[in-house]
Amino acid sequence: MGLSRVRAVFFDLDNTLIHTAEASRRGMLEVIKLLQSKYHYEEEAKIICDKVQVKLSRECLHPYSTCITDLRTSHWEEAIQETKGGTANRNLAEECYFLWKSTRLQHMTLAEEVKAMLTALRKEVRLLLLTNGDRQTQREKIEACACQSYFDAIVVGGEQKEEKPAPSIFYHCCDLLGVQPGDCVMVGDTLETDIQGGLSAGLKATVWINKNGIVPLKSSPVPHYVVSSVLELPALLQSINCKASVSA
Repeated sequence: MGLSRVRAVFFDLDNTLIHTAEASRRGMLEVIKLLQSKYHYEEEAKIICDKVQVKLSRECLHPYSTCITDLRTSHWEEAIQETKGGTANRNLAEECYFLWKSTRLQHMTLAEEVKAMLTALRKEVRLLLLTNGDRQTQREKIEACACQSYFDAIVVGGEQKEEKPAPSIFYHCCDLLGVQPGDCVMVGDTLETDIQGGLSAGLKATVWINKNGIVPLKSSPVPHYVVSSVLELPALLQSINCKASVSA
């Protein structure tokens, strides 16, 4: 780590600033209710949702050739057919997908304490949102949680040539803010993208949000700092800056 003070902080979005996993879980619960009450899929409803969850986790996107709506509707269509048999039911798949998606977006909010933290931090450093994922999906989330005004810039991986952990996207972020990698801190919940990317790009520090006390694999990238909540960041930044001042 360099000896200068932190000038910019890059934040991941999903499960760092907003509770994407919880929002998705609530969306699935609404679909289960729909399938049970309207279609009488008593036991099958949860099986279908579990299958979709697996498909989402294995999703492989090709940003310029894939329509995310078509792809995710197909996840539901396949899961229903795999569970119930018979012919494919595209209409039901669309109903499930749009209910899951709309419920999920409703629950993607910035907590008041997160808003307050970002507002305070932005008085001291430049802030950038750096999120991987499909352009449409991530822009919808950004719109839903209304976080644009808290950042000096927003970078969506699906709009760039490379996503995290590629160093190029981090250098692009630095260029946008007019800072050097050694001035910046990356904050995120994923070791393989947020932390590895920050390390590869030579950022001043990487901060891993480990909410559930996960023990990483020995082969995993090693962050400079680990916190259990993003709200611990201001105190940590103060500590990093104090070290820089002492060293100087």
